[in-house]
Amino acid sequence: MKSSENNPENELGVCGKILTALSLILVAVTLPFSLFLCIIIVPEYERIVVFRLGRLLGWQAKGPGICFILPCIENYSRVDLRTMTFNVPSQEVLIKESVTLQVDAVIYYRVFNAIASVVNVMDGNYSTQLIAQTTLRSILGDHLLEEVISERQKIARTLQDSLNETTQEWGIKVEKVEIKDMRLPESLQKAMAAEAEATRASNARVITANGEKKASGALKEAAEIISQCPVALQLRYLETLSNISAERSSTVIFQVPFDIYSHFPVVSSLKTEQQQQQQQQGEQEEKKLRKFSIPFRGS
Repeated sequence: MKSSENNPENELGVCGKILTALSLILVAVTLPFSLFLCIIIVPEYERIVVFRLGRLLGWQAKGPGICFILPCIENYSRVDLRTMTFNVPSQEVLIKESVTLQVDAVIYYRVFNAIASVVNVMDGNYSTQLIAQTTLRSILGDHLLEEVISERQKIARTLQDSLNETTQEWGIKVEKVEIKDMRLPESLQKAMAAEAEATRASNARVITANGEKKASGALKEAAEIISQCPVALQLRYLETLSNISAERSSTVIFQVPFDIYSHFPVVSSLKTEQQQQQQQQGEQEEKKLRKFSIPFRGS
């Protein structure tokens, strides 16, 4: 803080002390009307920096509550201690790769030293806003596009630390910096989208190839197991036909290999009985034909 090292009350001189005494006498004579000019109520979130005859009065800001001001020789400045926000206007930033970005940011800051914010800078809020814009362009210009996209939080912290180094002398502390949006040129967006699409397609092909490799190994093992058991192969055949008929509303005609019945005793016996019945019917029909053919030959 750029203030005198000695007590300001001791630096008023003889004239200053005389004026102070006259002001006190005037207030005492005009009581109680002078109280309306001398008493100031300061809210909890504010402080006042008092100057007497142009010199800073005391080493601390006054408030909150009721404060006493001598008319004519004292004046004051109000300082808001609440956290304030500032939307950094959209900035065109040229990064290392000679690519122009449109960047939007938000700055959160507050006054922690009311005297420094009044004595050391004319307008602390406006000065903080200007330094935020220039620092944002400076820091982003030292990074690559990939770093700007992937390390947004890290860049925001770097920006916050850089701002605090400057605003600390003004009694202002930057609490947080948020990069809201970063807009790329349309041509660069298309190029990045094409690159991302190609990467996704390549990854999909790799995953598909690995899946087919594993599936082929499983099919190979299954084929070796099924080849050792013909019945299992026939059952697999029937299962496939059943799935086809279930998926489509159509009639499927297929021929069942009769070799499969030899592995089921019940079905095999039924097959034998059926063959015997067919053979007996054939012999009976042959006998009937012989009976009809004998009289015809005698004539």
